[in-house]
Parts: sequence; structure tokens; C-alpha cells
Amino acid sequence: MSAVIAITNQKGGVGKTTTSCALLAGLHQMGRRVLGVDLDPQGSLGFCLGLDIDNCATVYDVMKGARSIKEVVVPSECGDILPSNILLSAAELEFNRPGREFLLKNALAEVQDDYDYIIVDTPPALNVLTVNAYVVSDGLVIPMAPEILSLLGVAQIRETIDTVRRCYNSRLKVLGILLNKYNQRFTLNREVLDMAGQIAAQLDTTVFEAKIRTSVSVAEAPAHGESVLSYAPASKPASDFRALIGEITRQLPV
Repeated sequence: MSAVIAITNQKGGVGKTTTSCALLAGLHQMGRRVLGVDLDPQGSLGFCLGLDIDNCATVYDVMKGARSIKEVVVPSECGDILPSNILLSAAELEFNRPGREFLLKNALAEVQDDYDYIIVDTPPALNVLTVNAYVVSDGLVIPMAPEILSLLGVAQIRETIDTVRRCYNSRLKVLGILLNKYNQRFTLNREVLDMAGQIAAQLDTTVFEAKIRTSVSVAEAPAHGESVLSYAPASKPASDFRALIGEITRQLPV
């Protein structure tokens, strides 16, 4: 049985997809069997790993029952990927039948024994897709940038988490808050770290010890269809992500 981890924050630009790619790459390099699930209609996860997302079946086909998940999963250098594209943007209107919160969970049930870890990249919104991710997940990783508006996104997740725990998934755990684009020399970064710790306490979690430092390699890697761990394995962010993976796997061993 695999451990399912959702990477989530309703604010965009905080590094959700970068984090998802890095976790997939790092776990794959460790010999773990991994599946990446892209729940963002922008299709960033597949795109960043070099997939042709506009000309393939996607998670949308699986969730609406048109394809089985084994038909749609495609291999990448970081493990298997269940891709997405703009068609998934219809989910909020189209997936309106009772039980829509369980569409992803039901789809993944077919392959959960085939993987050690399943990483779900969520959209920058608290919608039916995000709820589907929370319902199937064992743990949440909440990335944020060191800026005040990013903190607001984290704080607003709490109500959704509480609702999902109460109604659908009592085992859901927040594994931690992850600071991306971090530079401890900047006063604002240190202040946001303090505030993130306060929000983490409200979510009954902590801020990860690993902080992902800034580097041009993080921006360059997607242009090459790679994770930063394979594109620049000696970079500071790659080292930071490896430390993060250690923290996560200690909380969710398989």
C-alpha cells in the first residue's frame, strides 16, 4: 500500500510543482516506486518533466471514467506520471454528482499496491480537485514563499483540512510547512519563518527543518524537462530537497 502525499497551497507561485518534481526525482533515485499525479489544469508537472501534455490522455479522462488509470499513466525519468492539461479545468462544473470527492481515491485504488509513494501536485485553489487530493492523501506538504501573501494562503487551508478530516479522511496529517526561495540573510525571510511557525502550530505541525534555498538552477531545470535534482544535483536546492525527503520519509515510512 502506497503513501500518498499532496503538495498544496491555494496561492500560486510558491513552488508546488517544483517541490513535486523534486520529491518524485529524489524518491526515484532512492529506488522507490513513485507515481506523480498532476491535478493542476495548467499541466505543469508533466510539462516540467518533458511530457507532451496536449497530446495524451490525462487524469481528467480517468476521473470521468473514460479511461482506466493504467491506460493513462506514462513513464518519465522521475517515475510514472498521471498527466493533466487544460481540459481538467471543467472539473468543477462537470464533476457534480454525489461522491465526487472520491473520484481520485477510487481511481488510485487500482494502482496503490504498485507504488511506494504517490505525489499529488494540486491546483492553486481550494476546489473539488484539491478536496479530491486531500481525501486520498496520508499527508500534506504545504510549500510557501517567504512573503506575507503566501502566509495568507497557508492560513486559509486550515478550514478545508478540518472539513476533510471531519467528513472524509480522518487520518489526514499535515507533514509540515516548507519554505521555498529562502534566503536567511533577508530580514523578511526570517520574519516570515517566525510567522510560519505560528501557523504551523495552528495546523498541529511544524516548519520543515529543510529550507529550499534560491538558485537559478530551479528555474532552468523545467526548460530541460528535468527536476533540479537531476539537472543540478550538486546545487544547494538539490541538497535541500534531499534533506526534505529524509524528513518526509521518516514521517511516512513504507
